[in-house]
Amino acid sequence: MRLQPLSARVDNYIWVLRNSKGRALVVDPGEAGPVLQAANADAFVPAAILLTHHHDDHVAGAASLLERWHDTPVYGPDDDRVGLHMHRPADGEAFHIDDWSIRVMHVPGHTRTHIAFYVEDAGNDPVLFCGDTLFSLGCGRLFEGDASEMENSLGRLAALPPATRVCCGHEYTLANAAFAVVVEPDNAALRRRMKEAKTMRDARQPTLPTTIGSELACNPFLRCDQPAVVDAASRRLGRAPAGRVETFATLRAWKDGFAA
Repeated sequence: MRLQPLSARVDNYIWVLRNSKGRALVVDPGEAGPVLQAANADAFVPAAILLTHHHDDHVAGAASLLERWHDTPVYGPDDDRVGLHMHRPADGEAFHIDDWSIRVMHVPGHTRTHIAFYVEDAGNDPVLFCGDTLFSLGCGRLFEGDASEMENSLGRLAALPPATRVCCGHEYTLANAAFAVVVEPDNAALRRRMKEAKTMRDARQPTLPTTIGSELACNPFLRCDQPAVVDAASRRLGRAPAGRVETFATLRAWKDGFAA
């Protein structure tokens, strides 16, 4: 099973997960071009197109891909803003494509209908396609949901097995690291991850996928019960936060206006 991020637009990733049969899951094709180029170079065909949310930079290329591969099934959010004929699975719904077992998780916050796909294949670590909900060392902005929804969504993702490979929708790791280290300057795992990510970007390599285990150790938005993160939120608020949700909300608002 080969997992590959295809660069698109400014900092998007389209994810392609291939099997030995020359078939692939194509996730969040914001453009058709990178997928067509990769398919021509490596001789694969889409087994399915998976869409995490309605934003144009995650869905705009899907229609063009369907013009080439007419019968490709599409799975996406229950949202009329995605104008495609597709399956709109319920939270917790599972389905199989080839040897992949895929479970859908509804994770509102970034958008009200955002979903993630948890993919298992025997003999390989599971894969999470999480769109713009979870980023390495960060999380998505709250465009349509509130802090409680997003904190709950992140908690569901954080509960997945630590070895789960996390495939985010954007290359934001270094920008997120600049904020995370202000929140937790003494986090040794975070500093190792920052160094690793900088080396990767200097070599023009993606910093993704990350893993759930790495994010639990480094990502402040998944660490809202850790004393150092609570202390940082307390300093920001001028008082102790009431709980995880207020800690999260404080970090998210802080990050929204953060300039490294």
